[in-house]
Amino acid sequence: MGAEPAPRPQAKFCTGSIVRHVVVMAGTGAIGLMAVFVVDLLNLFYIAWLGNPALTAAVGFSGVVSYVQIAVSIGLSIGIGAISGRLIGAGRIEQARRVASSFGVVMMAICLLLGLITAWLAAPILALLGASGEAARQATTFLEIISPGLPLIAAGMGCSGLLRAIGAARISMNVTLLGALISAILDPLLIVVLGLGLEGAAISTLFSRGFVALMGFRCARRHGLLAWPVRTHVLTDTKLVGEVAMPAILTNLATPVSSIIVTHAMAGFGLAAIAGQATIERIVPVAFAVVFALTGSVGPIMSQNLGAGRLERVRATLVASLWLVAGCVALTWAVLFLAQDLVVRVFSAQGTAAMLIHLFCNWTIAGYVFIGMLFVANAAFNNLGFPLYSTLFNWGRATLGTVPFVWFGMKFGPGGVQVGQVLGSVLFGSCAVMTAFAVVRRLHPGDLATAHAMPVIPPPQTGEAGLIELDELDHST
Repeated sequence: MGAEPAPRPQAKFCTGSIVRHVVVMAGTGAIGLMAVFVVDLLNLFYIAWLGNPALTAAVGFSGVVSYVQIAVSIGLSIGIGAISGRLIGAGRIEQARRVASSFGVVMMAICLLLGLITAWLAAPILALLGASGEAARQATTFLEIISPGLPLIAAGMGCSGLLRAIGAARISMNVTLLGALISAILDPLLIVVLGLGLEGAAISTLFSRGFVALMGFRCARRHGLLAWPVRTHVLTDTKLVGEVAMPAILTNLATPVSSIIVTHAMAGFGLAAIAGQATIERIVPVAFAVVFALTGSVGPIMSQNLGAGRLERVRATLVASLWLVAGCVALTWAVLFLAQDLVVRVFSAQGTAAMLIHLFCNWTIAGYVFIGMLFVANAAFNNLGFPLYSTLFNWGRATLGTVPFVWFGMKFGPGGVQVGQVLGSVLFGSCAVMTAFAVVRRLHPGDLATAHAMPVIPPPQTGEAGLIELDELDHST
């Protein structure tokens, strides 16, 4: 008997309610993100439980370096998801499968190289960030353990992006949740019970990422999204995805740069200011998980409808996403406004740290409406063939929208730094979303072949049969 044909992914976002698609994709993606960030928050809590300030500082220093690594991985996964979704929307399923397989190998190799270089240069990198003493030693050990395993998280993100590209939001979410569950179990055991401290956190991270990579690969294979790479097409396929992935990487690198600038400014006001800023930075991903999930989760809806020539649905997706951002920020603002005293007590914040948390819960939290606008605009730019716009606005916010505003805010103390950071986001978030609407208005079906031309290459041999039928996939989302 010959091999059964691999299941053919369908462009399910080209029909049905746009609002429902946006809510389901962003909502399920947010649950996975929230689980990861809650576990990260607990991880910091366990480290702080040990009563060694150097360990807590080491988490902050190593986190800055890890943000750069994760930014590269996210950019690569955006590229593979956007191109695969666009090809699926255009009905070119075999090409989508081959492109994903080819770039998946390149993605792993890039992240392995980045991880090894980071592990090798961990100590001097941390020294440039200002780390010294026990904090520097602990952060170096942490990075030396987790950095060579960077391909694991890249594989997990890549497979998750492929699953979202066909609308398998819940499957993608479940893979992420299982990884978070493993970390939640191993963290207290390794960090506290066995007394391994930050080394235990690193080991837990590796186990979690390895599991996510394995499960993500199995799910992607089951749904006919991966096959053996075709050697003669690897270079061409890599160039195709790279046109989106490289600007996406540059775009995502802007966030760590902005964080470094703000942290440096806060450092001038003492450790309490750094503690307050660090607390806010750990609250934000949990509180705004839906907003954070929009860039990766809404992208497949836009790219499929673009490939199918349904441009009115592309604009409807943009509008629905902005309404979702506004609703999420309003709800979160109300909750944190009422619970701000509890937040201060839970994180044992005092003095300047408490002041910054109160300022955030009362006023500056509103600025995340505009940060959400920027995220939605990024999704549009990355999936409609204008990824350089995303890079421009993100780096604009990280530099022109951060440096002058934060510098001026420093004259008014740490609270001024926080307000200055928000004001920069207001400017660039507003401009980005107006540009996104202008991009959508300029598109029309007759321009698609030229504006988004993709090489039509002979498809490889059909991959192995999937274990889950396509109609089961449809019912899972």
